[in-house]
Amino acid sequence: MADRCAKGELVVAEARGWIGTPYQHQASVRGAGADCLGLIRGVWRALIGGEPEEMPGYTPDWSEVDRVERLHDGAARHLIRVAHPYAAGDVLLFRMKRQAVAKHLAILSDMRPDAQRIIHAYSGHGVVESPLGPAWARRIVAGFRFPVGRD
Repeated sequence: MADRCAKGELVVAEARGWIGTPYQHQASVRGAGADCLGLIRGVWRALIGGEPEEMPGYTPDWSEVDRVERLHDGAARHLIRVAHPYAAGDVLLFRMKRQAVAKHLAILSDMRPDAQRIIHAYSGHGVVESPLGPAWARRIVAGFRFPVGRD
């Protein structure tokens, strides 16, 4: 499978280039604004090329009312599903509440046992690299890898 996946260090390097981008719902422009999905889309464009599919407009409560796993299904369509243990460069999908739909994405940037970190965008913080502590780790629903692109 490794030959079908983008190199983790390339994914992390590209994602780190987005750090400091302000949070902006539905945006995906490095330095100008991004949400968590926008960050993943931006890394995709840099490593693979154009958008994988046209993005519909979405609200902050996207999928909560009808309980459709749109974020998970979209990741499964375009990324390669991987099992734990995850590696640097993997895209992690999070469920913020136990019975809720999954609705947050991050890129695993460091897997050292004493320094696990993720790069993600969230309201009030923008794109940041932060610890993957127990509060985040217990919310992981799935892991994915980018397919091979133009590396």
